[in-house]
Amino acid sequence: MQRAAVQRVLLHPLAKPLVFVVWLLPFAWLFYAAAADALGANPAEALIRSLGDWTLRALVLVLLVTPLRVQLGLPALARFRRMLGVYVFFYATLHWLAYVAFDMGFVWADVVADIPKRPFILVGTAAWLLLLALAATSFNRAIRALGAARWQALHRSVYAIVGLALLHFFWMRAGKHNFTEVGVYAAIFAVLLGWRLWRRLMPQGSRVSSRI
Repeated sequence: MQRAAVQRVLLHPLAKPLVFVVWLLPFAWLFYAAAADALGANPAEALIRSLGDWTLRALVLVLLVTPLRVQLGLPALARFRRMLGVYVFFYATLHWLAYVAFDMGFVWADVVADIPKRPFILVGTAAWLLLLALAATSFNRAIRALGAARWQALHRSVYAIVGLALLHFFWMRAGKHNFTEVGVYAAIFAVLLGWRLWRRLMPQGSRVSSRI
């Protein structure tokens, strides 16, 4: 009965707009904080890092949708996955543009020259380019054009994105020898990807029964 009630809430017409607004709030707060000079002594660095943090949080939620849907028997959760995926791209794009604006002053020649010089920028840019490909093919028309098999193969690159994002985060923290957050995210992603591997290795009958 409780599961049915949760399903009804998730299927409510206002559920998706509410999730949309909730995930827009961090951007609204950061915009306000930047305008009000409330980001501390180094606002540019604080903004860049905060946008990167929200990118990782959104990526965690995207990968969490399927385990929750399967283990809790809540198929309606799937309707939020695409929106959360777009938010990963949204915050990643703002993160990358903040670097371009504050570190490079929107001088594109300097950006092109800087990317191969700094490994953490290189892997971060590679992750963003993969996210761009996923965002560009997240619509139904793109799915039909690519075909289901090719679309699924392309969107499996989310696993490469996870690896690149963690490496980017690790190198960013390496300068200050602060790896606590990196370890937390690495553990979370390991569990989420490990669950998928476990599901793939399960016998077909057991895999079906676990959806119920």
